[in-house]
Amino acid sequence: MSKAKRVTTRTLQEMKEGGARIAALTAYDAIMGNLFDRAGIDVILVGDSVANVVQGHETTLSVTLDEIIYHTKAVTRGVERAMVVADLPFMSFQISADDAFRNAGRIMKETLAGAVKLEGGKENLEAVGRMTAAGIPVMGHLGLQPQSIHLYGGYRPRGKKGEEAEKIMVDAKGLQEAGAFCIVLEKVPAELAQRVTESLTIPTIGIGAGVGCDGQILVYADMLGLTIDFNPRFVRRYESFAERALDAANQYATDVKNGMFPSEEESY
Repeated sequence: MSKAKRVTTRTLQEMKEGGARIAALTAYDAIMGNLFDRAGIDVILVGDSVANVVQGHETTLSVTLDEIIYHTKAVTRGVERAMVVADLPFMSFQISADDAFRNAGRIMKETLAGAVKLEGGKENLEAVGRMTAAGIPVMGHLGLQPQSIHLYGGYRPRGKKGEEAEKIMVDAKGLQEAGAFCIVLEKVPAELAQRVTESLTIPTIGIGAGVGCDGQILVYADMLGLTIDFNPRFVRRYESFAERALDAANQYATDVKNGMFPSEEESY
């Protein structure tokens, strides 16, 4: 049986042009990366959301470049078809275009990822241009930018007001012109996300941005119902793994304490 053809920037571009929707999820290890790859997910993002999901932090700001590299290397080992995209974490690209270029290059060289992602618009266009000129595919990220959460003062949707909406439109065009191959739109009004999508020749991937984007992404722990106290309106839970895991762990503990595990068949 032949291996599935790898998803590339060209694949995603052809999907947009052909009207095919892009399915994306986050992953932070080889097991989940492999499962989602087998499921036909097109893009797997090793997001800085690893800070929330794996490390237990309230924000994404604490994640380091070395940690992103570590988790991306694990994911790429489990993936054959999907494009693996690695987040550039906080302060790995904001200092200078030189820093951004160097850090993005390190990710690509050490992890075998297919692309990097960075938050922000016009302030990063020089860095995006340098990366793409050197052959590093860049995914943009506009709307709510979790690395700027302290500046925003909360996780409210972005782009509801005219000036901010116009900035998102301008930044999206700027990222496209700088060479970005795709843009994530997070928590922006559906009507604005659709306008941005229709104005661009490159694909958009939404999270809390309506159905008008070219694709959608969710944090896998939210999609699988592993997060218990996090219930934003944009998340659809396709499973209830938290409850099932609790039941399984409770049964395991009971069997161990009652001497029911391991059985004779489960022993050597």
